[in-house]
Amino acid sequence: MLNKPVLVESLIVFIIVLSVHAVVWDRYSWCALALAIQAFYVQFKWDRLLQLGGAVFQFRTAANSGLLPASMVIPLLGIVMKERCKSAGIVYFERFGIVVASTGMLVALFLSVIAVGITKPVPTNTCILTGIAGSIIIYTMKHSLTVSEVIEVLEVLLIFVYLSMILLYLLPRCFTPGEALLVLGGISFVLNQLIKRSLNVIEGRGDPIDFFLLVAVVGVILLGLFFTVLFIFMDSGTWISSMFFHMMTAVLGLGVIMPWLYRLIQRNPLFWLLQFLFQTQTRVYLLVYWTFLAASACGVVFYQNAKRSSESKKHQASTITRKYFHFIVVATYVPGLIYDRQLLHVAAVLCLAVFIFLEYIRYFRIKPFGQTLRHLLSLFLDERDSGPLILTHIYLLLGMSLPVWLFPRSCAPKGTLSGAGALVPYSGVLAVGVGDTIASVFGSTMGEIKWPGTKKTVEGTMTAIFAQIIAVALILIFDTSVNLNSSYAWILASVSLVSLLEAYTTQIDNLLLPLYLQIMFMA
Repeated sequence: MLNKPVLVESLIVFIIVLSVHAVVWDRYSWCALALAIQAFYVQFKWDRLLQLGGAVFQFRTAANSGLLPASMVIPLLGIVMKERCKSAGIVYFERFGIVVASTGMLVALFLSVIAVGITKPVPTNTCILTGIAGSIIIYTMKHSLTVSEVIEVLEVLLIFVYLSMILLYLLPRCFTPGEALLVLGGISFVLNQLIKRSLNVIEGRGDPIDFFLLVAVVGVILLGLFFTVLFIFMDSGTWISSMFFHMMTAVLGLGVIMPWLYRLIQRNPLFWLLQFLFQTQTRVYLLVYWTFLAASACGVVFYQNAKRSSESKKHQASTITRKYFHFIVVATYVPGLIYDRQLLHVAAVLCLAVFIFLEYIRYFRIKPFGQTLRHLLSLFLDERDSGPLILTHIYLLLGMSLPVWLFPRSCAPKGTLSGAGALVPYSGVLAVGVGDTIASVFGSTMGEIKWPGTKKTVEGTMTAIFAQIIAVALILIFDTSVNLNSSYAWILASVSLVSLLEAYTTQIDNLLLPLYLQIMFMA
């Protein structure tokens, strides 16, 4: 029996795919459509495997596989990036967009082949569809990519395979197959880009803030893998282990990560970072303001925990309480987007590194703060935090930051894209900070009519669409760099489709929704 919410979710994704390719139709559109059709069929095989416990690894059980919506994100991002950079005449990033799209298609196809291969009995029709889609994709890649680009795509696929085997084994129930595709696919691509740029550093391509992002992401991931292996042989909760953790963090940071970053930017990373952060008076004001907001967020955490202690040990934070953090994040990102996007880019990278490092301290119970963090954060757990890691706050940060990090600055000579593309950096603010927050608050307090097969309400979705349109109007008033060029109908359609996707998806909406809204705006 087919799951109706999954069918509606798939229909929304198909409408988004067709809408994008109605604007940017080319040879890669056939590949994307073939990939979407086969992913639609294969995701039901994944769902069946998850229900029967037949998957190789332990995935998050409170959701469907999410293969179709996840499979289309990276290919569509590459395709719209290619078109934007092609229109701007930037050949290097046009080719980069093609590599991104090809990589996303091949990684998604690999995950589909895994599902088909372990399904018993072997699904003949799905195998045929997967074979046809694979043939179309490989044929197009053969006639589109150079030899070096093919090697790069295969390198990312190889990294993805090894990362999947390692992280899905170490982190059971943290991801659905679709979330694993997005997260591990992104990490694989970042790692490959860092290796490639480290080997070709003489060419001098790239911005220091881009190198900072690559090194920070790879550095914290490698740090986590190192300590995971180490604490197999040691008890991480002792003072000796905790001292060793902090000492090795300093050694790896100062002895590996800092020299690596120095090689890429050709200057002292600490001096560069301090000079960058305090370069203008506006940046100093923003940093002071963000520090106040960070203190406010900590205050919310401490207050809610004090409330739990006085009321009941079983007290859990409500949906509205968790959305306080969404409001704080919106208040953090909007001034950064208006006044200094480069500072926001770097600050978001630093914040991500701090979040992941604190999660290591909580997960490994590193003294003196590990147990305290476990107690404080347990109040804000929901059904999506079913694994050993607490990832929802990291996903929130990623959802807000990815549109900023993935904004094709080199293909926007004036610092902004034309039309709806001008709203690309605001995709996270609109989809997660405004839309998802308003939908949750109004849906849980005033919603009565539920979407069929879900807990989400029609009132919540309609209010979210209305709130995002108001937010776009406010952005036009306060950000003079945004010029929509009468593309209001496309913006309304994009916001509506992504809001409907929020109502029906069981994947991590903080991660998925901003990426789809960014794709629609860039198209």
